[in-house]
Amino acid sequence: MSRIGVQKALSRLRHVLVDRSGASAVEFAFLVPILLCIYLSSFEVTNGYTVAKKVLKASGTVADIVTRQSSVDKAFLNGMIDAAEATVAPHATDTMTMKISGITIDSAGNAKVLWSWDQSNSAPYVKGSTVDIPSDMKTPSSFLVHTEISLPHEMLLFLGSGTDFASSARTVTITREFFFRQRLSEEIACTDCS
Repeated sequence: MSRIGVQKALSRLRHVLVDRSGASAVEFAFLVPILLCIYLSSFEVTNGYTVAKKVLKASGTVADIVTRQSSVDKAFLNGMIDAAEATVAPHATDTMTMKISGITIDSAGNAKVLWSWDQSNSAPYVKGSTVDIPSDMKTPSSFLVHTEISLPHEMLLFLGSGTDFASSARTVTITREFFFRQRLSEEIACTDCS
């Protein structure tokens, strides 16, 4: 290579090193994927938070309706599925699970299951089994209604790779529970529950 060729090559190299006309395009190329991931993540978090709030509201609504009764039966409790589904709408509820329990607290403050029900009309808890309840709800000689609602929430825009990990990480189960005191009588009986 001749001396003039080397000088031209060095001149071009210097020009490329000091030229800043494409810096914005390079920065844009780096930032767009990051900003896009932040946007999609915020969408997923907001959507999940909305579902969690609706599940919490559904659990409280069901407990509130049950505590306004003097007695219930399986048919009445089965109707609570509709109330919960209406509260969680428009989100899919075909995989939602619900448990409702009547809990009696004796004079010593021990909480035990008096009756329990789930949407398959079975008893998820054994009658007479002990239950952990919040300490501020442990009033001796009282009665509580405990509702539990679980709803698997599938993330809409999860960017998984299709592996087992990605498919299991795509679904988050949101579970909320409420304890409510009875309102009309000392105890709410379930006439055909276990």
